[in-house]
Amino acid sequence: MSLHVRDLGRMAYRQAWELQKQLVEQRHAGGAPDTILVVEHEPVVTIGRGTEDDTLRDDGIDVVEVERGGQATWHGPGQIVVYPIVKLADDRHDLHGWMRALEQAVIDTMAEVGLASGRRDGATGVWIDGERKLCSIGVAARRWVTYHGLALNHEPDLAHFAAINPCGFDAAVMTSMRAELTERCPARDEVVATLVRKLQEQLPSFCESPASATAR
Repeated sequence: MSLHVRDLGRMAYRQAWELQKQLVEQRHAGGAPDTILVVEHEPVVTIGRGTEDDTLRDDGIDVVEVERGGQATWHGPGQIVVYPIVKLADDRHDLHGWMRALEQAVIDTMAEVGLASGRRDGATGVWIDGERKLCSIGVAARRWVTYHGLALNHEPDLAHFAAINPCGFDAAVMTSMRAELTERCPARDEVVATLVRKLQEQLPSFCESPASATAR
């Protein structure tokens, strides 16, 4: 079983957000497959449900309040953003487990390109040595169809994180594949291909089986 993949290229955040919500409704109604959206955004700060009032520093950037969990994060050029739109099986209504699967796909991707990464106790996302944050994760679900997802720092300008306390941390904790691997950092297309393959390994266990979906 594999998920449908759509690479949206560069797209404004609000446009991709609306597309996600449309696909969530279509997936719930059975009119769309489980889908992985891959996108790169124009600069934006998104504010999740856990954001503190003093998180954002005004620098004129677009700010969007969204329904995902987590705090504030920056999206923009040089990031690989992935939104899985997946109807969770009845026995897999577990968003914590879902986030761990997203983390594992990124960890496995980094291992394949030669960058050791992992988790940090009490902090969602993917980290280097438990100190430097490489990937932010924040999810939501409507009627157990997932949306939002992960933002992997491939080679963004990390100075943009200074506009916020990313995910409640000082901006200095943020890192990127380029910062860690320097000239060994693979091209975006290679990273996307590997990440999609690892997501295809991790996520199908959460999906409805074709038989159970047909029986409804």
